[in-house]
Amino acid sequence: MFKPYQANLLNAVILVAMGLWGFFEKSAPTALIPVFVGAILWIYTADLKDGNKNVAHGLVLLTLLMLLGTFMPLRRELGNEDLSGIFRSVIMLCSCAMALYFFIQSFITARKNRV
Repeated sequence: MFKPYQANLLNAVILVAMGLWGFFEKSAPTALIPVFVGAILWIYTADLKDGNKNVAHGLVLLTLLMLLGTFMPLRRELGNEDLSGIFRSVIMLCSCAMALYFFIQSFITARKNRV
């Protein structure tokens, strides 16, 4: 089982990689959004590992926004029948969902341990 900082780091790497792939394939500046979000997630991984709760909540919000924001490109790629675009979007969706799962699990565990 991943710890939240490990899931966050994996998510960050995936977002950066998929975003760069999309940018170099399509030359679309909007493909850099996951790159910037992934970079932010990556930068704050050390603070997350140190147990900074404010950073954890901020990263959860950013990951959730990225998850929700990935549905629009997926819809567009499905309409264009662009298989590589669909693949990239689905991978980013799954990665963000996985990271959110581990964040939420850690919050639940912390809550149970506090009570």
